[in-house]
Amino acid sequence: MQLKKRSFSDIALGFLLLAHPGPVVLFIATVALFALRATWPRPVWSVILLLIAAHAAMQFSISMINDYCDRALDAISKPGKPIIRGLVTPREALTVGIVMMVLMFVLLLPLPPLAAVVSLCYLALGQAYNLGLKSTAWSGIILALMITLIPLYVFAGAGRPLPPTFCFVVVIVGLLVGVALNVANSLPDVEGDEIGGARTLTVVLGLKRSFLISPLIIIILIVLSGILTLSGFLPAQLLIMLPIWIITALGLAVILLFFGPNKPEETRKVYFYLATLTCVVLISGWFVAIQV
Repeated sequence: MQLKKRSFSDIALGFLLLAHPGPVVLFIATVALFALRATWPRPVWSVILLLIAAHAAMQFSISMINDYCDRALDAISKPGKPIIRGLVTPREALTVGIVMMVLMFVLLLPLPPLAAVVSLCYLALGQAYNLGLKSTAWSGIILALMITLIPLYVFAGAGRPLPPTFCFVVVIVGLLVGVALNVANSLPDVEGDEIGGARTLTVVLGLKRSFLISPLIIIILIVLSGILTLSGFLPAQLLIMLPIWIITALGLAVILLFFGPNKPEETRKVYFYLATLTCVVLISGWFVAIQV
């Protein structure tokens, strides 16, 4: 239902919802952890804040333009979206999304140019996702590639080169996590996507198999981190890794016990946040523990 007259609080709420605060906060927290790791043991707070602010601006841009591009489909299946409710107009969403892109580049100017290059790659992938790839089975690969760029962006911004072994692991882990989160994120909308003709990875896999993807990938990541750590191929501090593995295993147990295709549809969004948080804890903790 469209609002004929909007108050300031309506507009503020609209932009808050348009920013997709839940997922964006998780991404920003990941950037913050990597930034602390990249500048440790002497954190450079000006660099850390610039990296976080620039990435936040980019994520806001991707989120806002996502809702702008999806407004026709949302009018059918998601009446609670801010553009559909009339809290924000399509033109406002597009304009502020573009402004956030410009702000990202401005914030990155004081940092090494490579950080802006990596961030531009991330932005291009995110907007390509918005402009049509999200409705295809390639959506999982796009998100996976975006996630692999986060540590590369942070270390580039901090002016620290990464060893080839570390970069290789980042790519493999990022691809796995990206697929897991893409599938989990699409679960709440799988029926609407199918009706709308979208062929996302979740639609292709089906509901039952999609619910198995995130737990399976989390298990693979636990095993992979254990093998690389214990073999010494990628040394990491066991005092950090042991509690990380325990917390991750507990998160995995909750996912397997309390969520699934037979549970109420309302639980799927919680499933996504729990799967994302479990992945963030494992990956962030692991890369903090890695001795680079």
